[in-house]
Amino acid sequence: MAGLIPQGFIDELLSRVDIVDVVERRVPLKRAGKNHTACCPFHQEKTPSFSVQPEKQFFYCFGCGAGGNAIGFVQKFHNVGFVEAVEILARDAGLEVPRQESRAQATRAKAQRALYDCLQQASRFYQQQLRRHPARARAVDWCKSRGISGETAREFQLGYAPPGWENLIAALGTDEAARSRLIKAGLAIAREGGKEGEAGAASIYDRFRDRVVFPIRDQRGRTVGFGGRVLDGGKPKYLNSPETPVFQKGRELYGLYEARRGKAGKLMLVEGYMDVIALAEAGIRNAVATLGTATSEAQIQRMFRHAPEITFCFDGDEAGSRAAWRALETTLPLMRDGKSARFLFLPEGEDPDSMVRKLGKERFLELAGKAEPLEKFFFNHLGDGLDVASIEGRAALSNKALPLIRKLPEGVYRQLMLKRLAEAADVETETLLAQLSQAAKNTGRTAPDWSRQEPPDYGHEPLSEPPADFFPAHDTARAVGIGAGKPISTGLLAIRLLLREPGFALKATADLAPLREAGDETEKLVADLVEIKRKRPDMDYIGLYERCQSNEFMRGRLPPVITAENIEPANRENLEREFLQILDTLVQKSARKISGMRLRDKLRAKTAATEHTGEAR
Repeated sequence: MAGLIPQGFIDELLSRVDIVDVVERRVPLKRAGKNHTACCPFHQEKTPSFSVQPEKQFFYCFGCGAGGNAIGFVQKFHNVGFVEAVEILARDAGLEVPRQESRAQATRAKAQRALYDCLQQASRFYQQQLRRHPARARAVDWCKSRGISGETAREFQLGYAPPGWENLIAALGTDEAARSRLIKAGLAIAREGGKEGEAGAASIYDRFRDRVVFPIRDQRGRTVGFGGRVLDGGKPKYLNSPETPVFQKGRELYGLYEARRGKAGKLMLVEGYMDVIALAEAGIRNAVATLGTATSEAQIQRMFRHAPEITFCFDGDEAGSRAAWRALETTLPLMRDGKSARFLFLPEGEDPDSMVRKLGKERFLELAGKAEPLEKFFFNHLGDGLDVASIEGRAALSNKALPLIRKLPEGVYRQLMLKRLAEAADVETETLLAQLSQAAKNTGRTAPDWSRQEPPDYGHEPLSEPPADFFPAHDTARAVGIGAGKPISTGLLAIRLLLREPGFALKATADLAPLREAGDETEKLVADLVEIKRKRPDMDYIGLYERCQSNEFMRGRLPPVITAENIEPANRENLEREFLQILDTLVQKSARKISGMRLRDKLRAKTAATEHTGEAR
């Protein structure tokens, strides 16, 4: 359902649910004083470091840094978007989620709903044809020949597009508007010479004809497109829906909806519909497939949201090796600590479909367990053809590897990759670190430029402000404190206010260049957050929160800022004025710092010149 969820409803929902109840339904908790503890459900640990604070209605893990309110917990635990998390909590609380829509949103949402309805009707039509059409025997025989049971066919909603040019049109194209939707949904094609906008019965024809049909469902289970497999040896063997307003091939993954329902802790990326279905038939229910395109960053991001480990499965030939390397390069910027990628290469001429039928489930899983970790494939691939026993070979390996390692996010994994390269190239790790640092200076990249990055897919309309319980209550103006009287820095307070009211960034007129040049890590992040909000006015507090979480320096400091006993002005205008005053103070402080540094440089230069003149005399 499209449209904004009213802020008042979010506030009411959070006031009705108790985070202890929400968490305890999913994770066993033990009472520890005022709080509750458990082993964190988001990372492996033996000693509990996960804490739920009833007074603040907030959870936080001191091990991995995960934290948030009840909505955030449901999002992370179930791997769902903001809207789905609200819907889950509302359902548990016996509430119905209302929506607010502008006229433009309502029009757009209505058009999208019509396309989803059209695609779902088409899916039901194709499924009926597989059961009832006079020519269905060919499709049924093909399914049986590939080992597809009726149960699996029903789970994946397989269908049949019968021979003929207008079967679907005759069933669903009852009027011009319906025929126009069939074209927009990618189910029908306008005949050559037809004018755009014309959708008469004779001006269009079915896209899928005499094919076994595989519905493509998004992560919410909605049909967004189709793939069709030809039965008569014609070309192309597989035909996919074109891109539409509800279907982008580079974002969707076939089988993700089914894999999510199985709550697999790992995902296996394969290349085709039948690979996914054959593995599911064998009882391996964590496979997903790309849709005829190279693996995209959006697809890998989506997989990592649902599972911490991905196994890429490719043919063992040269084309498979090239595809695997492209996937590795795409994965590198997403390899945050706690994420894992492995590469499985099958014998040449084999695919997961043929291998699982040949080996069976257990032996195939045993084979998959031997998949190469990303780092092994990385160094083997780069070292291929190099004599790493020679100085020249080791230098070549270093030159090839360093630019790629630079793509990795800051963290332990990146450090370990550098250490591995240092061992392979027989140099000190510090030498490689210096090279990385110099390369960053040469490219002018001294800090992450969040404003150039695409925001994460949260699956919800932007919110103007965070839910009320995202922050503790407040009343009069006073400084924020962390723990027992420990003061929060002015920069952290500015970040807190920005998270509370992202729109404050749009009111800021100060030149932030001094902050970027001379501010500390927190102050530089303030500048980044203001800049990205200026460039992307639609980004809400969740987007800014994720930017903070993505900053290595900030990650462990953020939850205490949110959970701090905070007593701020209750009036929004006072909060806005406070934020703008803080920002001006930070900018002026950095400007003075820059002036002081320049003055010191001038004095040093003058002193050096005087000493030089004296020596000359």
